[in-house]
Amino acid sequence: MIFRFSLLLVILAAVFAYVGLTPGEQPNAVPSERWQKLTAKGQPLAPWAGPWSCVLDKQSGLIWEVKTDNESIHDGYWSYSWFDGRAGRANMGDCYFESERCDTLDLIRRANREGQCGVANWRLPTAKELQSLLYHQGKTGDALIEKGFFPHTKHGDYWSGQAQQALTSSFRHLGYGALAVNFGTGETTALPYRNAAFVRLVGQLE
Repeated sequence: MIFRFSLLLVILAAVFAYVGLTPGEQPNAVPSERWQKLTAKGQPLAPWAGPWSCVLDKQSGLIWEVKTDNESIHDGYWSYSWFDGRAGRANMGDCYFESERCDTLDLIRRANREGQCGVANWRLPTAKELQSLLYHQGKTGDALIEKGFFPHTKHGDYWSGQAQQALTSSFRHLGYGALAVNFGTGETTALPYRNAAFVRLVGQLE
């Protein structure tokens, strides 16, 4: 019995090594006509290869930020209030890379300074661009996105760049906010600027 268990561990280790994974990592992506993994320097990768830092949408030419769990500025757990330097509410999110709390402008400034994947024009996507990432063919309980290309996506709201949206229902008294797309439900909603929501930046090569 012990021999069989040890043999199973050896086989599993060999499989993980063959496909380039360690136990606990996200599964590799299947080949896609739409998505292309990119390294931090913007070089293309095979669907089963990694690590990757961005994903190119070959249909639109947009390059999407890939979230991590390494406490960098790209960590998928960080949240942000909506702020563009004029409208919105500054420093109402939660991250470790700012001395104060986080807002969307903080992330955009740092991402453009970093220039990951050769992109220096990172921005908040439109609601339509975010909606284009929604994927309903995944496993039950997964976030509504192709997780083989977009790991560390949360079941929550992701800010778009569309502000000055009239708030309704219990938020009506706050006046205006910005649109957000929820990757748990697929719904698009106007949220108060002060809300702490997630962000996935988008850009293009100039």
